[in-house]
Amino acid sequence: MEPAALIAAARDGSVRAAGRLLTLIEGERRDEVLVLLEPATIRVVGFTGPPGAGKSTTIAAVVTAYRSQGLRVAVLAVDPSSPYSGGALLGDRIRMAAHIDDPQVLIRSMATRGHLGGLSVAVPAAVRLLAALSYDLVVIESVGVGQSEIEIAAVADPTVVVLTPGAGDAVQAAKAGLLEVADLLVVNKADRPGADRTVRELRAESEVPILTAVAAEGAGIPELVAAIDDHHRADTAERRAARARSQILSLAYSRLRAHPELGTLAAAVAAGRCDPYNAAQQLTSEAVELPAGDVFMRNV
Repeated sequence: MEPAALIAAARDGSVRAAGRLLTLIEGERRDEVLVLLEPATIRVVGFTGPPGAGKSTTIAAVVTAYRSQGLRVAVLAVDPSSPYSGGALLGDRIRMAAHIDDPQVLIRSMATRGHLGGLSVAVPAAVRLLAALSYDLVVIESVGVGQSEIEIAAVADPTVVVLTPGAGDAVQAAKAGLLEVADLLVVNKADRPGADRTVRELRAESEVPILTAVAAEGAGIPELVAAIDDHHRADTAERRAARARSQILSLAYSRLRAHPELGTLAAAVAAGRCDPYNAAQQLTSEAVELPAGDVFMRNV
């Protein structure tokens, strides 16, 4: 089925067609899909945090809350690429099994495929597609390991950082740069010892709202959803422009890393035939001449 027919089917409610379109978005036919889409906007909420914090469980509870409001929700769980298949892991989809049979919830794993940050390079295009397919909300879960996770803030608003009591999560999050991009902090599994201490440590490090939850039991989820909605209502044109700039720079960097002349220029710099400043100038000048392969580089 061609992209136009898939778009029509997805707009009629076919989750299967939407999934096939996302496969095209992740592959070599991205532009074929994007050129057929009308401009649209959509709310995007990002979740990140260290492994084991309960991000997927928290997301599942948040999705339940928004579905109770009648919203159509898409979940993009961005996983590290498999070194063998290049595919995405399905653990997040298993943990969100309660929504698998809901036709108004799309759950998709997307691989980072070697991209430096925690998000797949195809995510901005996927968000645009889902907006055009009349989804009301996109929830993104990033891989949750370290400094690269700040990339989620370029796409989502708000960015929710999920931590757990003890285990030095607050300190490690600060070291990893997660607190710098957090719009909301959630101490999940707050029924465990050390929750109050973790909240105090976070308050010493960050001024953003800090919430507690036991996502597996639904505790604290209404308050989290209310905080997400409050942050969305406070969004500004300046914040949206800042996110767009970050998206452009992230996609541009990904393209420069794949530039066919990068290896040649690196060899020239290593051999002393060229200085890195001139090499960088050549690389970026060449990039301007390249055909625009990413629609966000053309249109944002």
